[in-house]
Amino acid sequence: MKKSLLLGVILAVAGTLVAQEPHTFGTLTYKEKNFEQYEADTTASAVYLYERGDNYFDLDGNRIWLYKAYHAKIKILKPEGFDQGTVSIPYYRGADTSEKIMSIHAMTHNGTVRVGVAQDQIFYKDTGANWSEATFSFPDIREGAVLEYTYILRSPYIYNFNGWEFQADIPKVYSEFNARIPGNYVYNRALVGFLSLDVNEAELERDCLVIPGIPKPADCEKLKYAMKDIPAFREESFMLAANNYQARMEFELSEWRKINGQIERFTKTWDDVDSEFRKDSDLGRQLKKGNFFEKQVPPELLSEGGLLERAERIYEFVRAHYNWNGQYGIYRESRVKEAFEEGSGNVSEINMSLINLLNAAGIPAQLVLSATRGRGLPKRSHPVMSDFNYVLARCEIDGKTYYLDATDKYTPFGMLPQRALNYYGRVMDFDADSFWEDFNLEDRNMVNIRAQLVLEEDGSTGTGVLYWLTAGYPAIEKRQEKAESESYDDALEDSFREDMQVTSLEWDQEKSSETSTYERLDFEIENRITGNRIYLDPFLIRFFNRNPFTLDSRLYPVDFAYARGYSYSISITIPEGLTVESLPEKSMVALPDNMARLVFDAKQQGNTVVLTFNFSLGAPHMAAELYPALKDLFDRAVRAQTQSLIVLVD
Repeated sequence: MKKSLLLGVILAVAGTLVAQEPHTFGTLTYKEKNFEQYEADTTASAVYLYERGDNYFDLDGNRIWLYKAYHAKIKILKPEGFDQGTVSIPYYRGADTSEKIMSIHAMTHNGTVRVGVAQDQIFYKDTGANWSEATFSFPDIREGAVLEYTYILRSPYIYNFNGWEFQADIPKVYSEFNARIPGNYVYNRALVGFLSLDVNEAELERDCLVIPGIPKPADCEKLKYAMKDIPAFREESFMLAANNYQARMEFELSEWRKINGQIERFTKTWDDVDSEFRKDSDLGRQLKKGNFFEKQVPPELLSEGGLLERAERIYEFVRAHYNWNGQYGIYRESRVKEAFEEGSGNVSEINMSLINLLNAAGIPAQLVLSATRGRGLPKRSHPVMSDFNYVLARCEIDGKTYYLDATDKYTPFGMLPQRALNYYGRVMDFDADSFWEDFNLEDRNMVNIRAQLVLEEDGSTGTGVLYWLTAGYPAIEKRQEKAESESYDDALEDSFREDMQVTSLEWDQEKSSETSTYERLDFEIENRITGNRIYLDPFLIRFFNRNPFTLDSRLYPVDFAYARGYSYSISITIPEGLTVESLPEKSMVALPDNMARLVFDAKQQGNTVVLTFNFSLGAPHMAAELYPALKDLFDRAVRAQTQSLIVLVD
């Protein structure tokens, strides 16, 4: 224990020494000049040798401004890193006042040769209604070059003190963020991601800001946060929005204590939000359009059948009546009456129309604030309304909770589109307090393929039949593909192996539904023959040809959106005169608690070979600690599908 404590002290001191090493623009340290390879990630094409940000408030003219100073040095290790040589710095333009980029300086270091970026090679352009950017490119970029630049951004917006991103698309040797915040500005702050700070310091600095006419100077909170040896953030398959995991320090303005003593609060409690929702006349009008909707729909839609049957019919009506315009947003941008008359609307308008109709039918329904998977998870600690960009409907029938989204033509009652599968939402109850609730997801999601193959006498060819069944979300995807593709059959056939020819394809409407599909395919195949041996690939269809997980390690969890299963079985009839020389090797492996499982088997029963492959992902979310085992499981599953051969001899 003492040894560990001593080591911790040594590391802390070392970190402080690194942080205090002077970095003057235009000069490189001895280590930076001789840096050749980043040992922590030898695949890196470039690396931040040093990065520092300083946020502070200062007086200019008759107002207080927020300043953001930035300094970075990037080492180019491989030609693939040359794209780091173009820099864009965004800034906000308001109606009356704007942010400003000041003092941009940049140069390329190639050994003892330094080439600067001329000021007339820095370009400014508008990128949107309120955004602009300054861009420049470094000259003479080579392997081994160090790209260095610095700038200051001046902002009139105190709420734009929004933190620091430690993690980027390339690794960083060292990244440091400093701040001086006058005591009259109070910010919430949070460390996001799965990395820890190496430096976390806070102290009080007396008399840091003098304002003419104010007798007492303001005291400041002086902050320093730093990380060392920061791995690159690389996106991979099966993950939520990157901003859930990318290491950064977030700041959010909580309150502003003005010079005259008034306090303006920006961070609210959910009690505050609930109260505003109840009093909001705009919102109230949109959720109290029952009389309008009752006049627009057939009376029997709202009255006939039991509650569940009624709710399902109303859902079908709204889904069919509206065309979603692809826009997200919450209540203040919504007008349900106009949207209904036009037959088109955003997420809020469509789902608030659904809520109105459910309530009119005597089915109590509530509005749920949520976010799309690409948006990020809303904060549970306190309300941040910008975290939300989606609205759902919620109702309870016979003790079961249903979440509904009528924007998608292919998503059935009681299921949510994949874009909305984002863990949880905030249920806005106008008669009581709002509350968080996790989404209950459909867990019967599977692809099931069964095939029968009969080989001809010499084994060189064969004919067979294949039954392709899907359920849950895979069925929704398939139904959408078929409905929206003009050449679904051709595209399906193109996805098969080159030695397989589909002779007929049938979509069984009677056995298919909104949550399941059933297809039958008749096919012919050709096998590879070498000498007196016949090599038969038993996988007519592969669920995946490669492992979607490529990183050596992963700091963030794996998110499949929903649990799922893949099942494949084939029965192969061997003609007389041929014998089975070898079968694929069996495999069975599982993660703890059967969160994921692979069972692969092949055996001979008389003149028949039966091969089965079952791969299940029993949990929609898996912790990063399971990543190595999950990656290995996928490796085994891919090998089973791509490297399995049945060898026959005559």
